[in-house]
Amino acid sequence: MQLVCLDLEGVLVPEIWIEFAQRTGISELRRTTRDEPDYDKLMKYRIDLLAQHRLGLPDIQKVIAEMGPMAGARAFLDDLRRQYQVIILSDTFYEFAMPLMAQLAMPTLFCHKLEADANGTLVNYHLRMADQKREAVKRFKELNFKVIAAGDSYNDTAMLAEAHAGILFHPPENVIREFPQFPVTMNYAELRAAIDQSSALI
Repeated sequence: MQLVCLDLEGVLVPEIWIEFAQRTGISELRRTTRDEPDYDKLMKYRIDLLAQHRLGLPDIQKVIAEMGPMAGARAFLDDLRRQYQVIILSDTFYEFAMPLMAQLAMPTLFCHKLEADANGTLVNYHLRMADQKREAVKRFKELNFKVIAAGDSYNDTAMLAEAHAGILFHPPENVIREFPQFPVTMNYAELRAAIDQSSALI
């Protein structure tokens, strides 16, 4: 059996932190895993910035409530799920993602959790496990799935390398340069074609 693992932000939904940065005017929050491959460093940076600006989880959730999937994402995912088992592997948080999952017909999502105090101030984050995207793909392979994975950022490349086939979707130039071994797709039609091509080869 074949299984498709997709990243969430930058593949199916906009980058939540970038959207939040645009709406708050805090340009430093535009920094994502496309820019900083060290996820722990990135999250501590974000939490510190939010504290400095006295912004918390309710402020971020308000922005997310006004967001939606990327144009064409729901149709792409609905069509993909007719042929493949699909799991979303993301380094986002359930507290962020669930409203967006509802708009995507609730695909299965593996991600992380946030910790906020009584005032809604973010105080910590909790990884489901370290390197969870790659580890999930490893376990799926142990269950005899042939895995095709797609993502857009540094934090997806270990998952892509672990899968039987890895595909980049609309990645930044620096990721393309550093990981030339992965085919690059720039829209959903190209991504679906690459998935189907990989499916025929693995």
